[in-house]
Amino acid sequence: MIRCIAVDDEPLALKQIRAYIAKTPFLELAALCMSAADAQQVLQTEDIDLIFTDINMPDVNGMEFIRSLPEENRPLVVFTTAYPQFAVDGFRLDATGYLLKPFSYDEFLHAAEKARSMAELTRPGREPSSESDCISVRADHKVMLVRHADIVYVESDSEYVRFVLQDGTRIMSLCRLKNVEIMLPSEMFMRVHRSCIVNLRRISGYAKGCVYLDGVEQPLPVGDNYREAFMAYVSRVFPQQP
Repeated sequence: MIRCIAVDDEPLALKQIRAYIAKTPFLELAALCMSAADAQQVLQTEDIDLIFTDINMPDVNGMEFIRSLPEENRPLVVFTTAYPQFAVDGFRLDATGYLLKPFSYDEFLHAAEKARSMAELTRPGREPSSESDCISVRADHKVMLVRHADIVYVESDSEYVRFVLQDGTRIMSLCRLKNVEIMLPSEMFMRVHRSCIVNLRRISGYAKGCVYLDGVEQPLPVGDNYREAFMAYVSRVFPQQP
């Protein structure tokens, strides 16, 4: 679970973020803060993984607030602002995301998923959360938690991404394949084509130009740009007979 706070001097903006956090299964709201000073007090007593903060606030703005935090244990940051001109400065502070108001839940969810992926890489000392082996997928007007182990492959289909599961279920989600690739563990999944990611643990056979997966009748193509990395993987993991 990713524990987060939201910082904004506008009550309506905080209300929206609170609603978005409530819809996101892997986020836990620790506090809503009307100022950087309020947020500083929370950080002194709470273990916080992620900060959603506005930039244009009185007294101390969001940029100054984040710069004031020690880099060695600074939480992940997603800036939420109505001013696009701050984006470059935001990413210079290694911001995980930059949400331009008004932003949709899909935009919020993408930033949150990226933060979760980064948190799992940077929190080795923590006990893994119960959702750490899942990816959240927005489909059919809800957010579904899909276990990594249940995914056989993922493929793009126009503006959508299709998750093909081991039980034959197919889930269509309005998102980009490259965003899904970021969220899936690289030790378990590999992009083998510009339109396809496969679960490496589901490989049942391979050839120079294709890969065979458990339960999938037709092989999937391995693109020219991905072939070298794929063949290096299978040569290492599945040594051939002399």
